[in-house]
Amino acid sequence: MPLSTTLFHLSHIDLDGYSAQLVTQELFKETHYFNANYGPEVLDRLEQILKSVDAMSTPALILISDLNLTLSESKMIDAAVATRPHVSLLLLDHHGSGKESAEIFAWYTLDTTRCATQITYDYALAHWNIPQERQAWLAPYVAIVNAVDLWRIEQESNFEYGKVCMRLVTETRELNRYMFDTQDRDYKFALLTEAAHHAQLPNAPIALDDAIHAMKKRFFKRDIDGTLDSLATRYIVERIGTIKEQLLVSYRGYTGLLTYALGNTSILGNGILKAYRDIDFVMDVGARGTVSLRADFGVDVSVIAKEIADGGGHPNASGGRLQGFKEQYQYTKVKSIVEKLLLDKEPTSQLPMKG
Repeated sequence: MPLSTTLFHLSHIDLDGYSAQLVTQELFKETHYFNANYGPEVLDRLEQILKSVDAMSTPALILISDLNLTLSESKMIDAAVATRPHVSLLLLDHHGSGKESAEIFAWYTLDTTRCATQITYDYALAHWNIPQERQAWLAPYVAIVNAVDLWRIEQESNFEYGKVCMRLVTETRELNRYMFDTQDRDYKFALLTEAAHHAQLPNAPIALDDAIHAMKKRFFKRDIDGTLDSLATRYIVERIGTIKEQLLVSYRGYTGLLTYALGNTSILGNGILKAYRDIDFVMDVGARGTVSLRADFGVDVSVIAKEIADGGGHPNASGGRLQGFKEQYQYTKVKSIVEKLLLDKEPTSQLPMKG
């Protein structure tokens, strides 16, 4: 029976990080997953989690895996949890750089001899109920992750299979975790779970390597087959349709759809503009402030690019860079920045007002 405590699981963005989250799937009645790279994103995600637990009164567990916290980060989350009696805290990690925090805080578990996935699995076996049928495929998979993450090349079969598994995280770029956080994680979970179930096949590393393209297509495929690009584009365009109203921006009366770090702007921008005719332009802002604009003769985006991003290009395809833009980890923050920018630029715009 799943545990009644609500789990908030923050983990790294590599194979070990996502695999540690794979371990905790189905063990709790309610789970919320978050991922972060090192640096400012860790605190950003922790703040998100704290806001979520503040909206509930039932018991919650904040689990952090495959991320070592700095001493200041550890002090922050320790103080925050201390004021929330319904929340408990657990960190399971293997990075030696967390030693200072581990020596101070009881909730900080550090073991450099095992990867975070192995530590999480062992902890789950000891404290939570992992069904036997789940252990049957999860335990061998955890050993694979442990071998490749700790670079144990002497465990040749696990190490070679683990190297291929790494690509199921590093080369799954069809979605991005800023715009489609849940879907991107589900995509990685689906591929890793399928890989775990095929680990014992003959010539498993080669078999998995050969199967990756088909595995990816299976996640995106619905009723009609196509290339991976076309299937992923249709999937993304459909998902955008479900949240379209939250993505809209306006400039001089023209309706834009703002995305963040979406990439592949020509293909995806064309797909969005064809599917949603009320959109005049698509604007994708990159993590470093680059801007890509696409239109379908609804507006001259070269003028918009020049006015807001010191850029230019063609009427239907232009780009530039937002000066002073700092990487953000939540779409809502990006939208606030861009909306203010668009509003500030309007009074001196050379672009005719729509209508």
